Amino acid sequence: MPALSSRLAAMRRGIGHAMRPHPVTGVPSGRRLELPGRGETFVTDSGRRDGPAVFLLHSVSTTGLLCWYPVIPLLERDFRVITMDHRLHGRGIESDTFSLDDCADDVVAVADSLGIDSFIAAGFSMGGGIAQLAWRRSPDRVAGLVLCSTGPYFSSIDPARLALEQRLGKALSVVEKVLPTPSERILDDPTAHPVKWGLAQVTSTRLGLQGVFAEAMARFDSRDWLGEIDVPTSVVVSTFDKVVQPERQQLLVDGIPGAQRFDVAGGHACCVLGAEKFIPEFTAAVRSVERQSLTV
Repeated sequence: MPALSSRLAAMRRGIGHAMRPHPVTGVPSGRRLELPGRGETFVTDSGRRDGPAVFLLHSVSTTGLLCWYPVIPLLERDFRVITMDHRLHGRGIESDTFSLDDCADDVVAVADSLGIDSFIAAGFSMGGGIAQLAWRRSPDRVAGLVLCSTGPYFSSIDPARLALEQRLGKALSVVEKVLPTPSERILDDPTAHPVKWGLAQVTSTRLGLQGVFAEAMARFDSRDWLGEIDVPTSVVVSTFDKVVQPERQQLLVDGIPGAQRFDVAGGHACCVLGAEKFIPEFTAAVRSVERQSLTV
């Protein structure tokens, strides 16, 4: 039997490999986009202009690029790929309030500004809730859904839990005061120093807003209308997820008529940590929705 120190070293190497972020390559450049009556956000728009449009909607406290950069190079070969920073995230719309309904309407507003009539809405975690609401609020614009590591609800509106999130937000707001403001140069140039780029993407969202985000997500619940979703839908299930458990993700498969399930052997951050397993299943899920939408 190997010595304890040797076994611990082996475990650390294994964990380090499993948690290693995907290499930062092929990240598209973006621009600020003014949405009339709503504000300014940050978008990237890459890929084939003659291909179907796919909106990649990010998870809470990340950005469009940080959440989705691993899948973009492969996906843009066949699709027009759009990312955006949701309001109060990254370089997204500045706002006094935050709701997933508003985020869903922002998505459609970006589509309007880019001249896109219909699109596939692909969302990760919080972005999955936003994608569902985009269909609910603008069903004539959403041609299909790809829902990843997400569910029909996130958590109950438990006063004790929300109070804890609010206290966490206040504590983090103290921390963010001593953090440097990410520069546009670092945010726009991932190749110069990928680690700095990743950290800049993280800190471009105010840490003190965690309680605000948690409350908005707690108010989302699509269980009463899942059965009404009438567009092709793929559900990408992260089977080792401890944040949105696979059983909750399965509710989307069971509740949305005709939904197809794609499994990824990964945790809740599998879009970046362990992305080599996420990328093929996600791209297959998108292509499945595209094929079905052509026959509808």
